[in-house]
Amino acid sequence: MSRVYLDYNATAPLRPEARAAMVAAMDVVGNPSSVHGEGRAAMALVERARGQVAEAVGCAPQEVVFTSGATEAARLLVAFAHVGVDPTAHDALIANGPPDGGDMSAVDLLAIGLANSETGVISEVPEAGEGRRLLLDITQALGRIPFSFAWSGADFAICSAHKLGGPKGVGALIVRQGVDIPALSVGGGQEMGRRSGTENVIGIAGFGAAAEAAMRDLADGKWQQVEKLRNILESSIEESARETIFVGKSEKRLPNTSCIATPGWKGETQVMQMDLAGFAISAGSACSSGKVRESRVLRAMGYDEEVARSAIRVSLGPETTEDEIYRFAETWLKQLDKHRARAA
Repeated sequence: MSRVYLDYNATAPLRPEARAAMVAAMDVVGNPSSVHGEGRAAMALVERARGQVAEAVGCAPQEVVFTSGATEAARLLVAFAHVGVDPTAHDALIANGPPDGGDMSAVDLLAIGLANSETGVISEVPEAGEGRRLLLDITQALGRIPFSFAWSGADFAICSAHKLGGPKGVGALIVRQGVDIPALSVGGGQEMGRRSGTENVIGIAGFGAAAEAAMRDLADGKWQQVEKLRNILESSIEESARETIFVGKSEKRLPNTSCIATPGWKGETQVMQMDLAGFAISAGSACSSGKVRESRVLRAMGYDEEVARSAIRVSLGPETTEDEIYRFAETWLKQLDKHRARAA
């Protein structure tokens, strides 16, 4: 039986539109900084993608700065700021600033994740104010829930292509018009002087095509169907696993994400057992996988160590089928029965 991929929050499968755009871009030989015809052709691909990403984000094209991903986008910004970070934010933000609750007196940039990668919980967007600017990590939210940078009140946003079906290794920093930031990477002055280095034309073309396709999916209601499947998954498990906790179930969440914690059953063990059974899931953020540790996010939400160590993340996508969901629930419950027998 074929494997079932349920780890869209780690990375989404490459969309055919992105693949086609990347293959076409491979035949464009010019450097986008060159002024000859070949260079202008390469730059045209970059600018087309800039417009596509801007349309998806809800910003002006000139506010889009292409990077190697959301992590670099965050680094370009926070290197010159005193950052206050939501304690449930992604490691890319946590690593660059003190979590909220520390010394906030010198903070001039608030950084939060719009949607949490482990739980799917959607954050309330605060007002920056008091001389502070606001950075939103929209990596998990982009293309899955309605969002407009123009109306968000944020000064900056970061995102990655591969979460919405684009290629890995490309992302963007969104900088509101009129806001100036120093350049961390200097050299040729590419990307409006904010990120020097020859643009990844092939990756950027794929990013743009994926962003455009993702917005069509959102407009067509595909993520509403995904949410129905997520709810089927949780109800199928809940009937036979009363001890299991669905983290954030009572809160506003991404339509595709289920964080499932069964106290006493380690998340890493579940991931390995389900992998052997043909299902790809994770025990938290992909950037933290391979590290045997409790979920920092769940601990920040107030859960104890036993719960935090037991959590798995199941994240669906538009290609997920109802049959796959029922197969997953059936297999997971069989593994739970085995765990109960061992623990007895």
